[in-house]
Amino acid sequence: MKLLPTLAGLLLCAGLPLIAHAEAPPSGCTEVKVDGYKAPDYGCLSQQMGNNPQAAKAAQKNKEAQNVPIEKRPPNQVGLSTPAATSVRMGNTFGTSVKPQRP
Repeated sequence: MKLLPTLAGLLLCAGLPLIAHAEAPPSGCTEVKVDGYKAPDYGCLSQQMGNNPQAAKAAQKNKEAQNVPIEKRPPNQVGLSTPAATSVRMGNTFGTSVKPQRP
């Protein structure tokens, strides 16, 4: 009679790793719950996102898009005043006086 509970305990213990493994997240990253709030492992997630082979091409295209020649940049990026900015600065005196409403 002692053999039956021992055998049942062994079978139960043998099935536990399968149950625990089935509940693990499929992404390989662990999520921690603290007071009911989930806190994902951002280091793991960013590492997974960084393994994209096309990421280098995308980064190169982003750099090329940011390197706009100076003659094609908007005036406010170059340091010039735009009509809208001048209108805001001059206020109600725009077009009627040389003294701005706002300095």
